[in-house]
Amino acid sequence: MDRPNYITPAGFAALRAEYEQLFATERPQLVETISWAAGNGDRSENGDYIYGRKRLREIDRRLGWLAKRMKAAKVVDPARQEDRSRAWFGATVTIADEDDVERSLTLVGDDEADARAGRIGWNAPLARALRGAAVGDLRRVALPAGEKEYEVIAVAYLST
Repeated sequence: MDRPNYITPAGFAALRAEYEQLFATERPQLVETISWAAGNGDRSENGDYIYGRKRLREIDRRLGWLAKRMKAAKVVDPARQEDRSRAWFGATVTIADEDDVERSLTLVGDDEADARAGRIGWNAPLARALRGAAVGDLRRVALPAGEKEYEVIAVAYLST
């Protein structure tokens, strides 16, 4: 990984909670089901055994991915941002396009991005264009639908 994996404290807590839920709850229950199914005889047509093994592989892959992401994570608390006049990690930025359509976006870690909720990943094209922007700045960004220009209307740091 060549870039730091920035993440908010809430995002890191969500990764950890998912890891702990899979590791401490779901995986042990699945192992118990697989053991029970294996004891029932023929495994070639045993749906519980076949599905259980498949699901166990999925859980183990997800656990590995989560462990890797948590190890590489650099937790940054937006509330401790020194320069609150500019858009940095954790900022909620209100922007307006050429048609004066406003929208608010929060710059978060790539692992916690959710476009529907207005949270965009730190390395997304729009987030990269907004980095360091202050109120009144114009930023041009190349999007899949073409190049657009946005004006920064407000920059705020909300508690996470």
